[in-house]
Amino acid sequence: MLLIAIAFAAFCATLAGGLFALRLKDKLHLVLGFSAGAVIGVAFFDLLPEALELGGKYQTTKALLSWAALGFLIYLVLDRIVFYLGRPPENQDGEIARTPLHGTLGAGSLSGHSFLDGIAIGFAFQVSQAVGAVVTIAVLAHDFSDGINTMNVVLKSGGNRRQALRWLFVDALAPGAGIVSTFFVMLPDRFLGIVLAIFFGFFLYIGASDFIPESHHAHPKFLTTAMTLIGAAVIYLAVTLAGR
Repeated sequence: MLLIAIAFAAFCATLAGGLFALRLKDKLHLVLGFSAGAVIGVAFFDLLPEALELGGKYQTTKALLSWAALGFLIYLVLDRIVFYLGRPPENQDGEIARTPLHGTLGAGSLSGHSFLDGIAIGFAFQVSQAVGAVVTIAVLAHDFSDGINTMNVVLKSGGNRRQALRWLFVDALAPGAGIVSTFFVMLPDRFLGIVLAIFFGFFLYIGASDFIPESHHAHPKFLTTAMTLIGAAVIYLAVTLAGR
């Protein structure tokens, strides 16, 4: 019953973040700036430390960082493949327009991370109630940002409102699905660090190569930079207060 309540809370937090981003679409550059900081913050303050801590029992730090680099490069290659297959036209400024396929790739990655969040919660409660509570606090703290990021990555890539809401719903359901999966399937401990390292690479690419350039395009640099720093700080404080 407790895990069901947690899954519902994660669902609500993600939806709230996505609807917040949709309502403030006129100030999307500021939201994108915050999202950039949040995504990079999750990567550096949550995913990478967890990957090193959990994977350090089975792999060297060098090996885990190599998996992280591989994740970054895999996402880069997939992004380029989608870019060319989509054959995006040029806009009025002669720049190449991104396609909804880019949004699908980004939202799918974000939803995959949310699914892993649910797995982390489920496995943590298998260890103890105390560990489960700490992990849950950290996950709920950035689920709101996950909703913002999912909505933004679809809309800024040319997706429409319906597509963005559809992916937001998928992302909101992902933590609950991850929790449920732990009732039937258990990921071997030796692979968990590798998976987290790969997702670190994904998030680093999304934040550094996607959100940051887009948030700074034709907008005041000070405000967007400030929002990026705030986004990273919020995740840092959430993870630190949660004890992760």
